[in-house]
Amino acid sequence: MITMDFKRLGIAPGNRVLDIGCGEGRHTIRACRESGTVCIGADFGFDNLVTTKGKLEFHQAIDDLPCRRWALSAMDITALPFKDNSFDVVICSEVLEHIPDDNRAVSELIRIVKPGKMLAVSVPRAWPEWICWKLSDEYHTADMGHVRIYNKKEIIGKIRNNGLDYLGCHYAHSIHSPYWWLKCLVGPTRTDSVAVNLFHRLLVWDLMKKPALTTFIDRLLNPVLGKSLVLYFRKHFKKI
Repeated sequence: MITMDFKRLGIAPGNRVLDIGCGEGRHTIRACRESGTVCIGADFGFDNLVTTKGKLEFHQAIDDLPCRRWALSAMDITALPFKDNSFDVVICSEVLEHIPDDNRAVSELIRIVKPGKMLAVSVPRAWPEWICWKLSDEYHTADMGHVRIYNKKEIIGKIRNNGLDYLGCHYAHSIHSPYWWLKCLVGPTRTDSVAVNLFHRLLVWDLMKKPALTTFIDRLLNPVLGKSLVLYFRKHFKKI
């Protein structure tokens, strides 16, 4: 399930790409399909990195990933172990809503992006997220749960005011919004709901098969129902 539009990232051979909060590696794997790149997947959770490593090794074996090299590391988004201006593209997908000190996290993301290069951020869209919060306290109070709901103006301002140009946005994953509403309604940690399990099977089938019909429906509904708000920024060059 790819949230970012990689065409908008402008990745070129030789670029260094960081996927921070990589989870189980969806964007890291996609970045490794770009020729000549150096890709780093990073996450706070070690188990996520183990899963990502297995997936990357699988794709390396069957697809011969064209990236120059890749690496994985556990790290804290509020204290990234990289020098200033280290990356050509930084991807941060569905992470900031989990971080209590999001101002520090944003500062770190901006610090490590090279001048003139790209930062792509996605967060849950405000109104679908608000419904999840209303349906289930557990959804946002669980350990490592969502600690805030961003509105579009707020998150753009938080990043743009720290030295980046806002380039544009789009919405993604409209067919996932009703799934999460249903999941929150029955209890987000329940595993015995027939309706939730059937819906999950549909989403997995859609992810694996990418049928034209659901792809069309998802794109058609994204402007209204999209669960994720996806934002693109370019870092300023320093004035001399």
